[in-house]
Amino acid sequence: MEWWVILLITFAVLLAVLFSGIPVAFAFIAIDIIGMYFFMGGMAGLHSLVTSLRSSVSIFTLIPIPLFILMGEVLFRAGIASRILDVFDIWLARLPGRLSLVAVSAGTLFAALSGSSLGTTAMLGSLLAPDMMKRGYKSNMIIGPIIGGGTLAVIIPPSILTVILGGLGNISVGKLLIAGIIPGLIIASLFMLYIVMACKLNPVLAPRVEVSAIPFSKKLMIGVRALLPAAIIIFLVLGTIFAGICTPTEAAALGALGCFILAAGYRKLDWGLMKESINSCTKTTVMVLLIVTGSIAFSQILSFTGATRGLCELVANLPVAPLLVVLGILIVLLILGCFIDQISMLMIGVPIFIPIAAALGFDLVWFGILLLLSITFGLITPPFGMLFFVIKGSMPVDIPMADVYRAGLPFVILGVVALGLVFVFPPLANWLPGFM
Repeated sequence: MEWWVILLITFAVLLAVLFSGIPVAFAFIAIDIIGMYFFMGGMAGLHSLVTSLRSSVSIFTLIPIPLFILMGEVLFRAGIASRILDVFDIWLARLPGRLSLVAVSAGTLFAALSGSSLGTTAMLGSLLAPDMMKRGYKSNMIIGPIIGGGTLAVIIPPSILTVILGGLGNISVGKLLIAGIIPGLIIASLFMLYIVMACKLNPVLAPRVEVSAIPFSKKLMIGVRALLPAAIIIFLVLGTIFAGICTPTEAAALGALGCFILAAGYRKLDWGLMKESINSCTKTTVMVLLIVTGSIAFSQILSFTGATRGLCELVANLPVAPLLVVLGILIVLLILGCFIDQISMLMIGVPIFIPIAAALGFDLVWFGILLLLSITFGLITPPFGMLFFVIKGSMPVDIPMADVYRAGLPFVILGVVALGLVFVFPPLANWLPGFM
């Protein structure tokens, strides 16, 4: 059977299973069982599948995943988020669209502390949305900034999807994590610039509230008291990786330990918090690792059947510029983001797109960041963007889904602009990793 026939059949069956509503992990494992049985020698292929599943979860580069998840669980359950929101509220008090700016700026910081888009969006929605509605903010200036802030956790380290991408694509996890810093800050800056301009041009979007002036020294004192502990956690993770002191795994362990110490410092650490955090972390980790094992076995099937090699040779010999191939890949991912979730996109894309990028001679750190950016905005593209449903459930009143979609549209456009900037200027992604 020709490689392209195998590739078409495999992807057709995989997409059919995914759209059927079966959980992603079980969808991949089902495809793996069928593929290894028919293409890799019947029962011998199934034996290889068992061996693959066992070995894939023992990859050293995947160890940071449960530790990053645990960091987010401890921070959110310890109630540290509300302290950080109060600081940003004071610092941004005199800017138009103050609470919308708080949503994006706090989302940026929470992204650097937890790496959870869904958790950040739910937290910002529950804490900010009721107050924003009470103050007369329009729904698009409530929903848009909150889901925009939530998307930043995919690209700003520590990101769970970044670790998965590095592990599956055989890319340096440390460099990939550091590479996300500048693109993430660019996206946050574009979001905040849009909010300020929109609220200046149309003040009805976010009514201004007169606030009493606070001396700069007092603002600085409040900020240091609330943000210094968070800055220490960020340094324990990102600073130690960048300085070459720790591997991503060691940095994740330090970050998790720091979060427990921080919770204890705020007198929030007790048996209940530890039990809930560890239980939730375990459930999420099992789900993620099941998906990873299925994807690794899936890539082995494609490699064994020659589909990966055939596709790479086909793309490498196309009579078009290699950058146009990358552009086509990014467009495909942006379209897929409208219909399937981010982990599924990553699991499907890595076995195919990473070998193509390697065959074309591109820097894989830069290409990996482009993949993550494309995948990121699948979270807020209709009709199945996950953050739309999270924020709708977090709102104190029922908001029509059409209004939720409209609120997210400007932030999708700004995200695509940021993607274009990284595509045209690769140093935005690979400059910081170059110092490692």
